[in-house]
Amino acid sequence: MIGRLLAAQCPQVQQRMLSSFAQGGRATWPGWETIIGIEVHSQIKSRQKLFSTSLNSVDEAPNSRVSLFDAAFPGTLPKLNRKCVDLAIRTALGLNASVQHRSAFDRKHYFYHDLPSGYQITQSYAPIALGGILHLDKVDRTVRIKQVQLEQDTGKTTFSESLNRTQVDLNRAGAGLMEIVSEPDMRTPEEAVAYIRTLQALLRSVGASDGNMEQGSLRCDVNVSVNKAGEPWGTRCEIKNLNSTKSVQAAIACEVDRQIKLLQSGSVVSQETRGFDEHRMTTFKLRSKEDAPEYRYMPDPNLPPLILTEADIDSVRQSMPELPHKTAARLESVYGLVPRDIQVLMSVGSGSNVGYDGEVGPGNAVEYFEAVAKGRDPKVVVNWITQELVAQLGRRNENFDQTPVSAQQLGDLIDLVQDGTITGTSAKTVIRHMFNTQTSSSTLISELVDTLGLRSQAVTDDTLQKLCEQAVQELPIEADLVRKGNDKVLMKMVGKVMKLSKGTADAKIARAALQDMLSS
Repeated sequence: MIGRLLAAQCPQVQQRMLSSFAQGGRATWPGWETIIGIEVHSQIKSRQKLFSTSLNSVDEAPNSRVSLFDAAFPGTLPKLNRKCVDLAIRTALGLNASVQHRSAFDRKHYFYHDLPSGYQITQSYAPIALGGILHLDKVDRTVRIKQVQLEQDTGKTTFSESLNRTQVDLNRAGAGLMEIVSEPDMRTPEEAVAYIRTLQALLRSVGASDGNMEQGSLRCDVNVSVNKAGEPWGTRCEIKNLNSTKSVQAAIACEVDRQIKLLQSGSVVSQETRGFDEHRMTTFKLRSKEDAPEYRYMPDPNLPPLILTEADIDSVRQSMPELPHKTAARLESVYGLVPRDIQVLMSVGSGSNVGYDGEVGPGNAVEYFEAVAKGRDPKVVVNWITQELVAQLGRRNENFDQTPVSAQQLGDLIDLVQDGTITGTSAKTVIRHMFNTQTSSSTLISELVDTLGLRSQAVTDDTLQKLCEQAVQELPIEADLVRKGNDKVLMKMVGKVMKLSKGTADAKIARAALQDMLSS
């Protein structure tokens, strides 16, 4: 959708983006250098909010998860949720950041409808972690991390056209956020997207956040400036509240194009905070540096400094799950998987298996693969998972943890194919049947194969001949094309024979029989 709009509304940017794909995602503005930094706001996957015992809301009725503190009633006091602290430490360790033994909370004052207290509690000046790096394998760039800080989320404001009024939902107010601030080390929109996806994978792997941008649990502010190659960096503009990687990529491209046009015309780029209009494919001014609010930061008098000992940090370090780059390296070295299969296993359902407070939920495709691969050819196993299970889930728009085929069942099914008890076609039929009927995980695969009548039987030459003749009769156009030398459609006829035989025929023998029949 965004690509089509870019072509219609912003053709110069679309051309540069297409050029970047042709060049492997590298610089697309010859003679110009683009400087990009990103602030990621990631909602912490904790059961309770950052400073209250209210449960974090998941599609509950508006204003049903709000404590007196969340609503800023006078006299209420904050109580720090230690689970949020531990998950922030996990994130910092995953980024190789330096966890601070002493951090502190400030009040950032500003007025908005969904901020009932009139200030946000944050850690701008004394964050929980400093420094760190994140390597982007896909584009071979290392991005430095400036800091990781804890802060409150705001409520949610929506405008109801039917009621002609603005409505405020405070369910999200006070939820724990991590703001992860990068240094301006990225140079193309594609590197920015790679940074977000890599950070997203890390947050999910350590259990700190589900990272679902479409649900608002990960949002980005992007800082962009341009300069002539070899000259000092230009004036940066910040693009606020981007909630998808496509929006990030398009917004950066449009903003870079806008700044270059200003400089080429002899104008100057003013330091501004801007928004991004996905429909018009353009950034627009929200406020200038002169119009920026004075936040009047002050230490929060109700929260003492957060003191962490080395023992506290080590305790979290000992509970750290495996990081994505280590998982990928293990899948390659131990199982011999290729990068494409590794990427599929690590990405499918990766956001759905993040539990609350760092717990690992169901639906981890890597663990599923490893369970099936015990004593079996890992390349055969990964093909069944990526080409059959993932395909069935994709057609139904379901997450990996919703598969009705247990690891034990898939392993048994692969064994039956490998020893010739059933054909690969029959195994695919079994998987489709299990998805369509939501077969119990306790069902024995061997019994299911017998119930469906899919156990391989020796197909006699006479029977195969009749099946091939029937396939020719039912597919006369394809048969005529094969007679004329077009072998590309032959596999369609083989598939027909396999269907007529309920998967019991040997596909190679059926192919040879059809070729012999249609060449005579």
